Amino acid sequence: MPPTTLTEICYLLAFPDQVESAPEPLQEIRGLKDAPYFQPVDVRVRTLGQAEVQAGGVQVSVLRQRFEDRVQMIDCRFQMSDPLDLPAIQQREIVQRNLQERFVPIEHRNSGMFEEYVILLLIEAKPSPEKFLKSQAVTLARFIRSQREVFDATEIESILSSRVRYSKDDLTLVDWEGAIIIAPNGDFQSDIELLKVGNYQLLRYRWLDQTIESSLRDINGKFRANPRRSLGLGPTRREIQSIVQHRLEVMLDFEHTEQNLLLIGDWYTSQLYHAIREEFYLEGWKNTVKEKLDNLENIIETIQENFSLSWQSLLEIVQIAGWMLLLVGYLIQFFLFDMTFGK
Repeated sequence: MPPTTLTEICYLLAFPDQVESAPEPLQEIRGLKDAPYFQPVDVRVRTLGQAEVQAGGVQVSVLRQRFEDRVQMIDCRFQMSDPLDLPAIQQREIVQRNLQERFVPIEHRNSGMFEEYVILLLIEAKPSPEKFLKSQAVTLARFIRSQREVFDATEIESILSSRVRYSKDDLTLVDWEGAIIIAPNGDFQSDIELLKVGNYQLLRYRWLDQTIESSLRDINGKFRANPRRSLGLGPTRREIQSIVQHRLEVMLDFEHTEQNLLLIGDWYTSQLYHAIREEFYLEGWKNTVKEKLDNLENIIETIQENFSLSWQSLLEIVQIAGWMLLLVGYLIQFFLFDMTFGK
């Protein structure tokens, strides 16, 4: 790539930002490749604002959005001269770190509960997209993984393997850390929107997984603190409602979105979303969350049964004690009667 060529980079940041209600109007995500027959993607998105900022000495255009009133997505665009060079990679790392510090809340940075994703946007890829990827394989793999070291041939092949094409001049390459979009007509946005959906889903699965793990640790902590006091382990209504809500999210929100994208009637959308699901390991995350939800539900059911049995045992003890008191009362009354009238 000539050093005078300015290439745009799209850097995505996603972090939890849940709100009960939002004043911003909903906007529609259109299907890929701007054409009248493509249906909208069924994901609720609100635009929060746009700004121009400086980060690492680079001018960055920032678009802030909120997905499904749960996750804030920061879309950062900036240009670099020859971004595949090592000095450019180092500068990009500084820019990205500055953007993280500026937009991602410190609690999410400390916990790691956020996603970052870098996309290289190319209008020219001569002599063809496939030959360009082959000739620039080493530098492209290094760009995607933000590594200064050179990967071996097997690793490079793995990084650059997941490709989807809309036409002979278009190509989108998807990896779990970054992507490359080649579009001579500059139609990048449609593919970026779908990559945003993938990052949103990945973060939501991670967030759900963390929430379930926290519930499991809380129950385990209560049990270890006092394993014999079963009554204290009774699940609260809030805990049960939380489990039901998480299960509904996995069953309805996520699966509905996936089905909508895979069956939208657009072969390219389906292929690209399938590649994103594979590279982001979304199916594995979904199965993990489902399994942990099942385990948590089984634990709650066991606790509820134990809670019920404990109350039943307590009531039986109270009932026996009552009968004993009644019997003692009769005996006292009998002896008093005998002492009074026995004379």
